Amino acid sequence: NWLEFLGVQPYWPLFWLLPWSMIYGSFDGLIIGLFLGLILDSLSLDSSFTQIPGLVLCGLWFGKLSVSNNTFVGHFRYGLICSIASFFCSSLYFFQILIKNWSDHNIFLYLPGIQNIFAQVFITGLIAPLLCSLLFRLFQTSKGRDKLIRFIGK
Repeated sequence: NWLEFLGVQPYWPLFWLLPWSMIYGSFDGLIIGLFLGLILDSLSLDSSFTQIPGLVLCGLWFGKLSVSNNTFVGHFRYGLICSIASFFCSSLYFFQILIKNWSDHNIFLYLPGIQNIFAQVFITGLIAPLLCSLLFRLFQTSKGRDKLIRFIGK
């Protein structure tokens, strides 16, 4: 719990989805976003809300991004992209809750949810440059190894 801000942790799936989609492309980003959403939805207690649409759309968007040659700009770019994606995914999830409970007539009960969204956006953007750059290097070095293993196996 030491990586939290105002009691909210970062949106962890984006740290893995961003570098993976940037390396492997939009279609793989869509598939990985779908699987991450399925895993997160299977772990949640309330099955009436889903994280799949946000992660799938982010996987598609991340796959369209190109790799920057300037590593300094690239690190800050990871933070900005993950912050925007965290806002998008959290807002989609929040709107699902809001629409389902629209008949309660007390909209002020949901104001802390907006605070949680902005806290999650902040902490995700703060941690993303470090984790995404490390995972990007890891995924980039392991990209061609499956072809090498198939070549050696023949």
